[in-house]
Parts: sequence; C-alpha cells; structure tokens
Amino acid sequence: MGRTRVLLADDHLMLVEALKKMLEPEYDVVGSVGDGHALLKAAETLQPDVIVLDIAMPLLNGLDAGRQLKHSMAKVKLIFLTMNEDPYLVGEAFRAGASAYLLKQGAALELTLAIAEVLKNGVYVTPCIAAGLANISLREPGAREHAPEPTPRQRQVIQLLAEGRSMKEIADLLKITVRAVASHKYRVMEVLQIKTSTELVRYAVKHRIV
Repeated sequence: MGRTRVLLADDHLMLVEALKKMLEPEYDVVGSVGDGHALLKAAETLQPDVIVLDIAMPLLNGLDAGRQLKHSMAKVKLIFLTMNEDPYLVGEAFRAGASAYLLKQGAALELTLAIAEVLKNGVYVTPCIAAGLANISLREPGAREHAPEPTPRQRQVIQLLAEGRSMKEIADLLKITVRAVASHKYRVMEVLQIKTSTELVRYAVKHRIV
C-alpha cells in the first residue's frame, strides 16, 4: 500500500512550504493550491487521501469548498488549519465535513498527530479549543422560527452577505475586523441551524433583512 496522499490549500506560501517540508518525510504531498476554486480542481485531478485547508481562502472559502469536496469525494479527510478559535466556527467546519480542526500556531506540533488520527477514522480538535465545543448545541431546522432574533449587528452582517459582499468588504464598511464578521456570521448560522451561505441568503429574504 502506497503512502498517504496529502494536498495542501492555503494562500500563505511560506506556511505551505513549511508544512510541505514537515510532512514529506512521512507522507506524499501531491500538491499545493492558494484558493478554493484551485482546490476543487486539484482535488479532482490528484485524488488525495487528506486535504489540509485554510478556512479564509480567496475566491471560495474553505468551508464551502469542503462541502463540495465531501459531496464529490466522500472518503477524503478534511483537516482545517486556521487562526480562528471561535467554537461556533469549529462546529461549522465539522458540519462541512471536517475530520480535524487545528490552529496554525500549533500546526508544527499537531498536524502529524491529526493526520494519523483521521486516517484511523478518528477526529482531532486542538485541545485548547475543544472545551468550547461542549457549549455548542445543534438546533433542528424546524426550530428556526422559534430561534432568537439576530442582533442588530448580526442583521447588518447578514444583509451585506446577502447582497454579495465579501467578508473583507463588510469589515471595511462596518469598521470591524474580518474575524468579527466571521464570528457574527457563524453564530447566526449556528443558532438558526443554517449550513450554507445560500440558506443564509434565503433566510435574509424571507425575514425581510434584504
């Protein structure tokens, strides 16, 4: 049996090179890409066993790319590697098909452990954020009508997302960080049990937020 095939997806080239050097002694790193669209094409061509991907990638974010990958390549293992430790975003990553969620600052110590775990059909979450997951509960889609109303700031974010604005554009318009925009978005999606950006737009239209 050949070595495990790993595909890397992150727009930070220095990080990708560092990960590649770290993994190559043990795994077959078959390629690296810098955006979500390139990831979909490369995955189809290279057929990796494991994909290590960032959430905040240009053109197509890692969560949406991950959903599409799991639809077309059900057996592929997704390891999300990100700077964001928001437990709601962790929950969204696993709903998108993740097998592991790591913080970039701990990648040097944890990535090989995570790959070994997911190859055994296990799950790996960076220990420092695992505790926060205990507070996340999944709300049945039918309970959306009785879910708490989004806050005024969350409504602003939903409206701008529904208008097709990027997270960076929203951050600039509202004078907040991109991380804050993501946090507002994924908290709303968690509470309403919405899994995709398309569903969020439908919610915005139905509730006259746009």
